Amino acid sequence: MGYGNPIKHHGEESVLIYRVVDIFIICSLLFVTTFSYVGTFPALYQLILCVVVIAYFFAAEISGVYHTHKHTSLKQVLLTVLASWFICIALSLVLGFFFKISESYSRVVLGVWFAITPFVLISWRWCAFVLPKRLRPKDCYKDKSIIIGATPAGIILAQELRNSKHINENLLGFYDDRTPERIEKTMGASELPLNMKGNIDDALLLAQHHSVKNVYVALPMEAAKRIKQILNAFSNSNAHVHVVPDFFTFDLMHSRWKNIGNMMTLSVHDTPFRGFTSMIKRFEDVLLSLVIIALISPVLLVVAIGVKLSSPGPVIFKQDRYGLDGRPIKVWKFRSMSATDNGSVVKQATKNDPRITKFGAFIRRTSLDELPQFFNVLTGQMSIVGPRPHAVAHNEEYRGLIDKYMLRHQVKPGITGWAQINGYRGETDTIDKMEKRVEYDLTYIQNWTLWLDIKIVYLTIFKGFTGKTAY
Repeated sequence: MGYGNPIKHHGEESVLIYRVVDIFIICSLLFVTTFSYVGTFPALYQLILCVVVIAYFFAAEISGVYHTHKHTSLKQVLLTVLASWFICIALSLVLGFFFKISESYSRVVLGVWFAITPFVLISWRWCAFVLPKRLRPKDCYKDKSIIIGATPAGIILAQELRNSKHINENLLGFYDDRTPERIEKTMGASELPLNMKGNIDDALLLAQHHSVKNVYVALPMEAAKRIKQILNAFSNSNAHVHVVPDFFTFDLMHSRWKNIGNMMTLSVHDTPFRGFTSMIKRFEDVLLSLVIIALISPVLLVVAIGVKLSSPGPVIFKQDRYGLDGRPIKVWKFRSMSATDNGSVVKQATKNDPRITKFGAFIRRTSLDELPQFFNVLTGQMSIVGPRPHAVAHNEEYRGLIDKYMLRHQVKPGITGWAQINGYRGETDTIDKMEKRVEYDLTYIQNWTLWLDIKIVYLTIFKGFTGKTAY
C-alpha cells in the first residue's frame, strides 16, 4: 500500500515561470539585437547564447535567485539577479579571450545585449513583486488564518505570518484545548503574540462555517494521535489545513526533504555539499589551490629551507586528523616544533611553548606553517574554507564534552574558516573557547554559500593569517 504522492514544494510552479521568463528574455534580447544590427542570427551568436544561458543558471543557483523563500526584500532579489548576470559577462569575456574568438563578434551587439538584459531581468521582477500589491485594493480581502496549538512552533509561525510582507493572510489567533492558566504556566503570557481565541472545537466550527481559510496545526510531534484526530475532524470542512512540525527543536543542520519511493523523509543533520553544490565546492577548491600554490611557490621554498636550517628533523610534519565524515586523513604542515606529537595524547601549543623553535614561532604566528595544506586541498582531503581540523586526540576528548562537536565533520576540514576570522584561531585552552569555535563552524555549515566562502577568503587575507592566540 502506497503513502500517496510525494510532497511538492509550495510555489514551485512560480519558480518554473521565473526560469522560463528569464530564458525568454535572455534569448529574445540577443536575437533582436543581433538581427537588427547584423541582419541574421549566425551560429557564433547561438553558441554564446548557449554559454551565457548555462552560465546564468549556474550562477543563479549558487546565489539563490530562484530560492524566493530565502529572500527578505526585493532589493536582495534584484542584487542577486544583477550579480548572476555579471558572472555571465565575466565568463563570456574570459572564454572569448582564451579561445581568441572575441574578434568574430560585434562589440555593439554584445555591448547592447550585456547592458539591456540585466535591466529587463530586474524590471520584470520588480513588476512581479510590486505591481500586484499596488493594484490590489486597500480593502482587499485577506485570507483569515488560525493556529491550533500555543506551542513554540506556533509562536514562531505567528511571528512569521505577522512580519511577512508577501503573505496575504489575516491571522486571527490561537486555539488550544488547554486552559489559559496552563498555557501561561507552560509558555508565559508574554510569549504569545496573539490572544487565545478558544478551544479546538471552536476552531472547527469556524472552519465548517467558512469563517476561516487556513488552519495551521502546530502541536508537538509527540501528540501524533491528537494531530490525526484534528486532521480527521477538519476534513469535514473546506479549510486549507497545514501541519507545522516542530523540527526546529532539533537544531537542523542543512536539512532537506528526501523521497524514498512515495515516502518523505527529512534529514536532521546533513551536509550542504551534495550534487551540484559539491561540484561547485570542488571546482572552487581546485581553482583556488592551483592559483595559490603557483603564487606562493617561492615562499614554500624559503620556508622549507628555514625549517631545515633551524632544527634537525623533517621539513614536513604529517599529523593524523579527522576529515569528511570523521574519516582519518594526513594533514601536511611545515614542522614548527622540535617534538611532533601524533599519538593518543596531543598537547596543544601554548604561549612560550619550549617545543616550538624560533623559526617555528614565526611561521606559526604568520600561518606559514599551514601552506602545505593547499596540497591536501588538491588531493581532495581538505577544502580552502571549512572547519579547522583538530588532532585525533583532541577530537576524542572534545566529542564527549561539547554538544554536536562531531557535526563539524559533515564537511571537509578547511585551511581557514568562519571561526578563524572571528578570532577563534590557535590555542583553545578552555572549553568555552572550543565551544565558540564549534558554534562558528556549525554556523558556517548551516549558512554555506559560495559568496560566504569568498568573504572568508577575502577576510583571511587581511585579518586571518596572523593572530594573538596563534602560538
